[in-house]
Amino acid sequence: MLWVVLVLMAPTARADEGFSLSAGAKDLSNYFPPYLANGYVSTLGSPRGTEGNLAYMVAFMDYGEKDISRPAAIPGWTEIDYRADALSKGASWLNRAPLDAAHFTDYRQTLDLHSATLTTAYRYADGSRHSDIKVVTFVSQASPHLSVTQLAITPDFDGQVQLSFALNLWAPHQPRFPLGTLSGPEMEENLAANGLNMEPVAPATPDRAALWYHGDTHVLDATGDTQNLTMWLDGKAEKGLKMAQAAAVSLPAGLVPVAVTLYQSSYRLSLIVTVQVEKNKTYAFNKFVAHSRAGWGGDAADDLKLVTLARAQDFERLLSEHRSAWSALWQSDIVIEGDAPAQLAAHSELYYLLASSTTDTAWPMGACALTSGYSGHTFWDSDTWIFPALLLLHPERAKSLVMFRSRTLPAAQKRALERGRAGAMYPWESDPENGDEQTPHFAGVLGEREIHVNADVAIAQWQYYLATLDREWLRLQGWPVIRSVADFWVSRASYNARLHRYDILHVTSVDEDYSDVPNDTFTNVAAAKALRIAAAAALIVGARPDPRWRQIAEHLHIPFSVSGQHHLDFDESVPHGSSSWGGSSVPMLLLPSVDLKMSAQVRHNDYHYAKRLLAESQRDPNSMGLAPASITAAVAGDASAAIDWFHGNFTGGTLKPPFNVRTETARNNAGYFVTAAGGMVQNLVYGFTGLRITEAGLVDTYPPILPPEWKSLTLRHLEFRGQYFDVQVARDATGRVIRTRLPR
Repeated sequence: MLWVVLVLMAPTARADEGFSLSAGAKDLSNYFPPYLANGYVSTLGSPRGTEGNLAYMVAFMDYGEKDISRPAAIPGWTEIDYRADALSKGASWLNRAPLDAAHFTDYRQTLDLHSATLTTAYRYADGSRHSDIKVVTFVSQASPHLSVTQLAITPDFDGQVQLSFALNLWAPHQPRFPLGTLSGPEMEENLAANGLNMEPVAPATPDRAALWYHGDTHVLDATGDTQNLTMWLDGKAEKGLKMAQAAAVSLPAGLVPVAVTLYQSSYRLSLIVTVQVEKNKTYAFNKFVAHSRAGWGGDAADDLKLVTLARAQDFERLLSEHRSAWSALWQSDIVIEGDAPAQLAAHSELYYLLASSTTDTAWPMGACALTSGYSGHTFWDSDTWIFPALLLLHPERAKSLVMFRSRTLPAAQKRALERGRAGAMYPWESDPENGDEQTPHFAGVLGEREIHVNADVAIAQWQYYLATLDREWLRLQGWPVIRSVADFWVSRASYNARLHRYDILHVTSVDEDYSDVPNDTFTNVAAAKALRIAAAAALIVGARPDPRWRQIAEHLHIPFSVSGQHHLDFDESVPHGSSSWGGSSVPMLLLPSVDLKMSAQVRHNDYHYAKRLLAESQRDPNSMGLAPASITAAVAGDASAAIDWFHGNFTGGTLKPPFNVRTETARNNAGYFVTAAGGMVQNLVYGFTGLRITEAGLVDTYPPILPPEWKSLTLRHLEFRGQYFDVQVARDATGRVIRTRLPR
């Protein structure tokens, strides 16, 4: 991909009702590729709109020798290349033309968040021949196996042109590193020996790109039919699942091709079509692609039937159905009146979450969505950051995340048994298909010691039950997970006879610079909550609670400064540095799903203690920490600070232009970071409203917050315990901020 600045200075587009993100020519120097997905299939965008781009399928993983699992890049399906002069050997293909003003003018690319479509338009010069180009691409929300691209050309000449409709069969990534066995120093040596490093390359290459490369799909059989304008292939991820694709091309009505050829190589399958065009007439060419994998769809023959039917239905009908499906999703919305940048940020965060989630499945969400970031693995991000953000707005999508933990419970139980523990020990990095541990060897300490993930899993299961009161689901799905997690904590906690308490030793803190501490506060608080949840859930499903659950929960040590009257990050015996990666994990204690009970004074003290540590840290702030800081300030009653933290979440450099791609930090370029997207949505849904999900219901826990420039904040079409309603935060006639529930 070429990251070249076009010299044409097109104006930057403004947001259209908070749903439109656009790039002009001048934006391409900071271009982070847009992202199109429907939770099952994804693709990245590209400047021309016609390039072949990396694409992925949900939980379709490559299991290389001595390596961690990786998302296997499926054959890229977006490419439609164009040559304006089919008869001249000197004519160039559009995708090979330099990305400069000599070849491209009147450039505009727009990501419509409301309809999840990417539209690219420009005037293209190929020698003396000019063509107006418009490309529209979408991954269907209405028919999840389908993806569609339309290329419309308007030539200023008469003559023959060529189009190439390709499936890109990616070469295996080189070099591959055995991250399942490499130590940290060995990893660095291997990178250096190959001339690689982990520094980000602006604008869009992430740090760790040398390690977070995609896995491989081996194409087993690929062919096409020039008469029917179709192609199809069968493939298989390395030591992984089988997959298939098919494509069907439609030409403009009445246009008969001069010639059609099939091109096949190790890395490309393409239909090359030559047609005669007339000056100033518009021609629309459509490419319909179907995707499937083992456990989701059929084989290439089934995909071929699907794309043939899609072609018969035509592009406009499929686009209309896709838009309608997204319109239905946007019934549940976050509406900010009076602050266009905040509204656009809220919509873009929701878009990336919705585009990366599935309905009523048992698939999780990776920290970087359906990309190769963090190797597509599942962390506590799925349970604690993303799940609560979706729970009230889209419970059917939140359910898929907790169902993943239910589906992979046997793998977690096996892992606990291998370590001499009871119950279930969920991995720090779970494979999204089978739930196995996939933490790289050089980060193995996290896999063994960052065990708060187990409590996070159980808390999410309970939150889903509290939001739905679905007893049958709890009995069959949630309860086995909750019980097994509680049993794990019983076997992991140790009794301190001298101090008459329970400790959890040798833990990696949420602030991961501290990789071996006793009594990490967030871990112990979350573990105690998980144990209490187990006792409560047992009574609901008619089981007998283990008395040790409550005993340990009541006596588990929660580090606290008596003199300062605030919580500590971990055990009093561990000094706390001022420049750690996370600054402080104390704000995590007031995440909406954890919500540790404490006095108003302690909440106030906790916030100011954490605020000092965050301010003293010299590290690049992680965007995960911004929402908890804002929520903690809100709980502590500091509305001004809560608003400042929130503003920093979308003005501090972690939303990359031009398509609001969320990165992990402002500098590390780990993109499509839906973890922090979930945090920002939680900031609005729970932080500013004061709402919390409890046994008593969806309760108002503290006065709501509204930034001074906002006229209102409205959460539309929330669903809770079978009821639908809106929640609005606005000002009354006296200027007081009030919270109102409006039935639907």
